[in-house]
Amino acid sequence: MSGDQKVCVRDVMAENYVMVDGLTTVREGILLARKHQVKALVVNKRNDDDEYGLVLMNDIAKKVLAMNRSPDRVNIYEIMTKPALAVGPDMQVKYCARLFERFGISRAPVIENGQILGMVSYNNIVLSGMARDE
Repeated sequence: MSGDQKVCVRDVMAENYVMVDGLTTVREGILLARKHQVKALVVNKRNDDDEYGLVLMNDIAKKVLAMNRSPDRVNIYEIMTKPALAVGPDMQVKYCARLFERFGISRAPVIENGQILGMVSYNNIVLSGMARDE
């Protein structure tokens, strides 16, 4: 990426995401993810003082499928990451990629003023952000 061009997370993020309640079953979460073609589920706050959670499809594979647990008996809150590491929409994508690397994550919600605007992933950064240089 050139040094002159500043591409922000807002420019590359996906605006579609699925918000679920922590009591949603894993099976219901999988069906929602499939229906909306997303790779992560955002777990809604329980109240204004709470934080958002996040469940990736690999969390389901590792914590439910690999452990031979029933997706009908496991709730999303049992396997979510909370608080979800979030990024701001005005962060430059190069810093977002560094943050992902530093914390070993591959996607994050984009939050502004306490509200989720979308999701950003390595795919968004590479496929949308780096292509802007051409």
